[in-house]
Amino acid sequence: MDGNAIVITHGLLKTKTAKTAHGLIRDTSRYHIVGVIDAVSVGKDAGEELDGKKRNIPIYASLEDYIENAAEKAQYCLVGVAGKGGRIPEGMLEIIEKAILSGMHIVNGLHEFMSDIPPIKALADIQGVNIIDIRKPKPKDQLSFWSGRIKEVSSLKLAVLGTDCNLGKRTTARLLLHTLREAGIATEMIYTGQTGWMQGNRFGFIFDSTFNDFISGEIEDAILRCYEEARPDVILLEGQSSLRNPSGPGGAEFLVSGEARHVILQHAPGRKYFGGYEKEKLEIPSLESEIALIRMYGSEVIAITLNAENLSPEEAADYQEKYQKAYGIPVILPLEEGLEAIIPPIRKILPHHENKRN
Repeated sequence: MDGNAIVITHGLLKTKTAKTAHGLIRDTSRYHIVGVIDAVSVGKDAGEELDGKKRNIPIYASLEDYIENAAEKAQYCLVGVAGKGGRIPEGMLEIIEKAILSGMHIVNGLHEFMSDIPPIKALADIQGVNIIDIRKPKPKDQLSFWSGRIKEVSSLKLAVLGTDCNLGKRTTARLLLHTLREAGIATEMIYTGQTGWMQGNRFGFIFDSTFNDFISGEIEDAILRCYEEARPDVILLEGQSSLRNPSGPGGAEFLVSGEARHVILQHAPGRKYFGGYEKEKLEIPSLESEIALIRMYGSEVIAITLNAENLSPEEAADYQEKYQKAYGIPVILPLEEGLEAIIPPIRKILPHHENKRN
């Protein structure tokens, strides 16, 4: 663990824009989260505000409020928002400057790099703190091109895909990582976004900051490194957006280049349009057609996980029962039920992979 950290959400904690903060509040092995800065939700517990589960992470009105009242000092200040285009929210740089002046390292997952802002960089240099811009692309000479060596990997590669962006694919993957490990199944997760890195996953890369020519190779390289160093039974791949979301990135590379032949598909029955495109009325394709499309790529959906947004508990249960009858595979509400129900179908698949490894 790198150290204690605060998360700044700029009043957006209760919105989807703060999905990075949501992931860090739920689970991170890289940092110990000691507070959230969010004036809108001040005075509450961040876990209770997020999903009703107390996690002893207090919410402060401002950085000054945190410094004056917190029992634990933070060495890191994490940017907890990730809006469209990855721009720094207006007014956030003032908080960043104060964090730097208080001696905190800055960890930024946005596309707009804080180390490229001269006053911020100069202040960090003076204070002797680091600015970590997670989405800064690697130099081209450090990127991998697809080689075909993926065929050497005999671990079960399981992609967590979704029918839209911002559905909880990473959350489901991270929950499944812990669930499988607790069941005695050696499992690793390939992160593909900035939050996955902040949560401390060991293997991965940042999908949407990688030059397109190298996406397939970086997927392969991350899987190869994971296989060679950890030799897990299962390698989970964190999906991005969806196969047919027009705003990208689709993630077909996980199936084609990463050769993930098994898929967990995340879906939100209460969501009719692609997130952010409600005005344009861009409808999310049916679950049935998405499963068929994945099958056309040569992969099989072995379970469906549901995001229950916009649904009552009764409505979510009705969809769960409906999909189980229609598709004959486990249909799970991860946040409400956990993911233990997915262990049996994974255990059925594993012997085939064990035979390949031996």
